Amino acid sequence: MLSKATALEGYTLVSPDGDVGRVKEFYFDDQQCAIRYLVAGTGAWRSEKKVLIPPRALGPLFPEKRHIAVELTAQQIENSPSASCGVPMSQPTGETRLPDPGSPRYWGGPHMWGSPPDSGRERDPWRSPIRGERAWRMHLGSTRDVSGYQAQAVNGDSGCVEDVVIDDETWAIRYWIIDTGNRWAGRTVLLDAHWVERVSWSESTVYLKLARETVRNLPEYTEAALLALEYETRLRRHYDP
Repeated sequence: MLSKATALEGYTLVSPDGDVGRVKEFYFDDQQCAIRYLVAGTGAWRSEKKVLIPPRALGPLFPEKRHIAVELTAQQIENSPSASCGVPMSQPTGETRLPDPGSPRYWGGPHMWGSPPDSGRERDPWRSPIRGERAWRMHLGSTRDVSGYQAQAVNGDSGCVEDVVIDDETWAIRYWIIDTGNRWAGRTVLLDAHWVERVSWSESTVYLKLARETVRNLPEYTEAALLALEYETRLRRHYDP
């Protein structure tokens, strides 16, 4: 299922112990286009604590109830690394306190999510290699912060980033929602994540591998189109004629 990052904000995290928190935002690796952490708010609003939850700990999504199942106990959530200082600049310890003590750290191994756990579940179809910690921490940012960033095509400005679209099966970013602004009568389009060259956090800019004209000719995006198979089929034909 595909969901906008902002649409998932406020979802309740439901563990075997009941409601254990709310989704605040996501931190993602801009090279892998993968969600690395869900930032959860726990406790009462006056004493809310923000903690980091790895996607490996997440279960099914229930949009009708605005719930996300989480495979952690309330105590494990409470003991998760704090997100109070913003985007983590290194791999925090203890972030993979999963029910299975044999589960590996998800940044290790040959795939996007590291070596799969003993259950054999492998959520990443891309099988992208993971770089070392130094490279990893240079490419981590917030889905909330990236909203409003300039979208820079190979031959000029193409608008700005409105949101990102997350696949909750793989917890990868599938698309970037680009608002072309006044340049093309305010059209909003979906850009396949593979066509993002890089994200410059210092310049607040997302650099694209496409020309402005290609971005302009993408099928127009609407909220209803996000769940329509026909729309994604049209989008794929546009990228792979």
